Amino acid sequence: MPILTFDGVRKSYGIRPLLADVSFVLEADEKVGVIGVNGAGKTTLLRIAAGAEPPDGGRVIVHGATRIGYLPQRPEFDPEQTVIDAVFAGEGEAMQLLRDYEHAVHRMEHHPEDMALVERVTDLSHRLDAANAWGLEVEARAILDRLGLTDTEALVGTLSGGQKKRVALARALVEKPDLLILDEPTNHLDAETVDWLEAALRRFSGALLLVTHDRYFLDRVTNRMLDVEGGDVQRFVGNYTAYLEQKEAQAIVREAESGKRANLARRELAWLRRGAKARTTKQKARVDRAHTLLDTPKEEAAREIELTGLSSRLGKKVVELHHVSKRYDGPLLVDDFSYLLTRNDRIGVIGPNGSGKTTLLEIITGRLAPDSGHVERGPTVAIGYYDQESRALADDLRVIDYIQEVAEHVKTADGTFITASQMLERFLFTPAQQYTPVGLLSGGERRRLYMLRILMGAPNVLLLDEPTNDLDIPTLVALEEYLEGFPGCLIVVSHDRAFLDRTAEHLFRFEGDGKIRDIPGNYSAWLEIQARETAAAREAPRSSSKPAAAPTPVAAPAPPPSGRKLSHKEKRELEETEARIAATEARQAEIEGEMVTQGADFARVAALSEELGRLTQQLERDMNRWAELAELA
Repeated sequence: MPILTFDGVRKSYGIRPLLADVSFVLEADEKVGVIGVNGAGKTTLLRIAAGAEPPDGGRVIVHGATRIGYLPQRPEFDPEQTVIDAVFAGEGEAMQLLRDYEHAVHRMEHHPEDMALVERVTDLSHRLDAANAWGLEVEARAILDRLGLTDTEALVGTLSGGQKKRVALARALVEKPDLLILDEPTNHLDAETVDWLEAALRRFSGALLLVTHDRYFLDRVTNRMLDVEGGDVQRFVGNYTAYLEQKEAQAIVREAESGKRANLARRELAWLRRGAKARTTKQKARVDRAHTLLDTPKEEAAREIELTGLSSRLGKKVVELHHVSKRYDGPLLVDDFSYLLTRNDRIGVIGPNGSGKTTLLEIITGRLAPDSGHVERGPTVAIGYYDQESRALADDLRVIDYIQEVAEHVKTADGTFITASQMLERFLFTPAQQYTPVGLLSGGERRRLYMLRILMGAPNVLLLDEPTNDLDIPTLVALEEYLEGFPGCLIVVSHDRAFLDRTAEHLFRFEGDGKIRDIPGNYSAWLEIQARETAAAREAPRSSSKPAAAPTPVAAPAPPPSGRKLSHKEKRELEETEARIAATEARQAEIEGEMVTQGADFARVAALSEELGRLTQQLERDMNRWAELAELA
């Protein structure tokens, strides 16, 4: 059953068309992801769907009594409003009763002797019973708790931008609309909370329309995709993976059709060039067709961001943290932390919001001094720090001037020099956009520009604090490919699981009270470790209730050395083992493919099968040794 229809919707900003004659229908059971490059019009489409912005032309039809909930990218509140008022801001008797009840309970906690308050709470409790609203109150409390909003009487004006976003998300979830519209709902959420939100949206019974950069999230939540590109909106059936497969198939078809048209145009051009006498004997329709083919503009390939390798030489000494501690207004964020960064480190930093992740980066950069301990930086270290707030952005500068402040020419990895304007074009800023004030860019375009400025400084130690916020998926993919070849030290704070899987080789996990745990592997490896630890914790109480078995008299093994560093030889062995594992897995894939193609050659298949068996045994030995070394590390 349709609940929302776009009928020929148009929207432009100045001379720039964002949406041109867009039509689609949203059904009641659809969960739709909206994808496109920054500035393509994704947020505008959501705002029009939510009724927050009118279209320039066409119609948006909301069918029946459809209730719409909307989470904007940057929600606005009355700064004097409390968190609980903001969450229960919806209309209706149940919402009003819950607002009154929460306020009365809060006042009664501070004035338990006030009998009028006691009677007020009792009366509201009876009315909530009659309205069957207790379930809503319990669910709202659970949502607030999962989003870390424990002080429900705090004024919204005192909250950070990330906290306001979580308040708005709580309100949207509590309202339970028929259509939930979410613009970047995973921003400012830690990975555990993103997992919870993902499960909540899968259970959500209404329709969903969302923009997010989180590819795992899109894959697991959506069943339809809308691709916004060049003013058009194309609809795809399936999740993000299905969308990629369909886009690839479309690209293959377009390339084939383009090749056919080019060949036909060449033949027709040759015919026309045979001379006027020959043309007079031909049909006029064929002449017209030839001119049409020749005049047809070539289809432009989709513009893709191009990140060029820019970095400076990094010496042996990078950054050393010695017994660093930091406390903020009571909570201990970093406690006696020591670590020697190396030039090849690829570190992901995870943990709950407010646990100290950004604080650690600020200490490494020198923006923040530790309370105790000290930090040493090598003489060749050039730090590039991409912070959450994009503090270096200057709204009054033109885009080109903002970049030229760093450098007017840069030397690329292949030794050539290119101008700042050419670098901007590689980052998808057209010549016209380059003379636009920074303040007029979209949120995603601002973040992309800020990333370019950081990379223009040729850093060899790159610190990225939530780089996936507000960046579109094509930019994220290009950034991941750039980081794979980045010849320096990388530290990434992120809640984006796909991004961490591609960029991190081990993790720092903030576990509370300033404790930082070093975990081998990427985020998926951490999930496996976490699952094993959870299973072991559940098993422990059952094991302890069993009668103890008689001890077997064996020699006790010597305890492993606690917290020791790998020796230089062991580090080299770990790197060699990792390389050998990668090579073995690649060869296994080659063998499996060759066995399919050589199926009729029994002798060749037998030889390949024997080699595959040897490789499997070798891989098992290498994996076991890697696990031992990684655990020591």
